[in-house]
Amino acid sequence: MRRTRIVPILYMAPALLMLALFVYYPLVRNVVNGFYEWNPFTSDRSFVFLNNYIRLFKDPVFYTVLKNNLLYAVISVIMQVGLGLVIAAILEDKIFRRFSTFFRTTFFLPVLISMTVIGILFSFIYNPEVGLLNSFLRLIGLGNLAEGWLGNPKTAIYAVIFVSQWQSIGYAVMLYVLAVQKVPSELYEAATIDGAGKIRTFFSVTVPQVKEMTFVLLIYTVTGSFLVFSEVYVLTSGGPGNSSQVFSTYLYQKAFIDNEPGFASAIANVILGITLIFYFVQNKFLKTGEE
Repeated sequence: MRRTRIVPILYMAPALLMLALFVYYPLVRNVVNGFYEWNPFTSDRSFVFLNNYIRLFKDPVFYTVLKNNLLYAVISVIMQVGLGLVIAAILEDKIFRRFSTFFRTTFFLPVLISMTVIGILFSFIYNPEVGLLNSFLRLIGLGNLAEGWLGNPKTAIYAVIFVSQWQSIGYAVMLYVLAVQKVPSELYEAATIDGAGKIRTFFSVTVPQVKEMTFVLLIYTVTGSFLVFSEVYVLTSGGPGNSSQVFSTYLYQKAFIDNEPGFASAIANVILGITLIFYFVQNKFLKTGEE
């Protein structure tokens, strides 16, 4: 009996050891580091308690970063969760189903491309002089709307967010396609018999039937919006000024450019707190949905 109990533990031991070494230990160590101040080029460490957090919350850049990440989250929810569901429902409509392979490949292809490659591609598209976007605007007579999209503090963050949505929406669409395919066809037939049009059927049948996938995608999208790094770093590095700075690039700057690892740990702990909040929100919604 004792051997039967030990065997499963032995199988799990390597995975638990890896989790402890590479996930939980660094996590705890980072929480502790947030209470210290030091320079990576010296061995001196000073215990400053909450000074790093006080300094963080007094830093005006922090609020720019928070605003940008919240903006990222809101737009991502609208585009990936909202528009993603609409596109998935259209692709599963009888009219488009015969071309489903082509459309699915088209939407999902950007997901497979490295964000670094996409960032470099869009840096050429956004070029104020020879970029495709401004050239197109001039071609159709809207040259007055041409901008230095990545060099203007008012447009830089929106330009970066668009790149993220262009790459990520295909992933949400594919997940929703799978969810829509599992909706019983009898429900759509009943809606048709009742005289419901496509829009009413969408809101009355499709949306309620894929709510579990919506909950999962909501938390995935929102937490991902607070962890975004590559597209911002490749396209703007947080500039011009700090106008497109997000938590991850702000952390990177403090840790590896300004050489303030203690302050960077405090930033990482704030990100951890935000993601934990969304984790508990997800659990609450999922439990509510199951009831």
